[in-house]
Amino acid sequence: MTTALVILVGALLAGFVSGLAGFGTALVSLGLWLHVIDPFLAAPLAIACSVIGHMLSLPSVRFSFRWQRLWPFLAGGLLGVPLGVVSLNYVEPDSFRLALGLFLTLYSAAMLLARDIPVFDRGGGPANGAVGLAGGVLGGAAELSGALPMIWCSLKGWDKAEQRAIYQPFNFTVLAWALVMQAQQGFITAEVGKLVLICLPATMIGVWLGLRTYGRVDNRQFRQIILWLLLASGIVLTARSFL
Repeated sequence: MTTALVILVGALLAGFVSGLAGFGTALVSLGLWLHVIDPFLAAPLAIACSVIGHMLSLPSVRFSFRWQRLWPFLAGGLLGVPLGVVSLNYVEPDSFRLALGLFLTLYSAAMLLARDIPVFDRGGGPANGAVGLAGGVLGGAAELSGALPMIWCSLKGWDKAEQRAIYQPFNFTVLAWALVMQAQQGFITAEVGKLVLICLPATMIGVWLGLRTYGRVDNRQFRQIILWLLLASGIVLTARSFL
């Protein structure tokens, strides 16, 4: 009963954060699930719940989709994922996570303390593709595909719907591909499927509550939420590297 309760609470909270911010499923859920289930089950479960959360919340920003702006991110991300996986053969994973964690921590802390938020309106499709490529590499190497696209979108000065209309489809595409690759490698077992079914109702409720909250925050508040979540991601990555 305790294990089932922790799994359900993790799915509910992760769904809420995903519905509110458009990312953060693994960040929230794994912090709870790793205490009660094996990492080899928790990791694909987090990816599956993240994909489900995106499927439920993507329609909320459908009117802000701009394919001409989005496709370079997607193309770069799909190319970057296998590069990130291969890079783990040459780069020590803990050192990689530590560097990324320190970067996210310092960046988000600086942006939270800054009075005037910089706006960078230069760079078109090639720059977006490069950010997508880097995000794909990070997704393949450290399961953090959305960090750089989110930072890039916030620097563009786009409103909250425009930002989510970029990094959420990007995350969905990268994570869906990662899920397919894990299934091909045999990581999606019957036990993982059972856990997904257990988490499904809680995930759906959490996403619905998160979307309701998302509709009530303005652009400034949304930016603060994103920065705090990025800060939490950086701290978690840094702590994992030391532990």
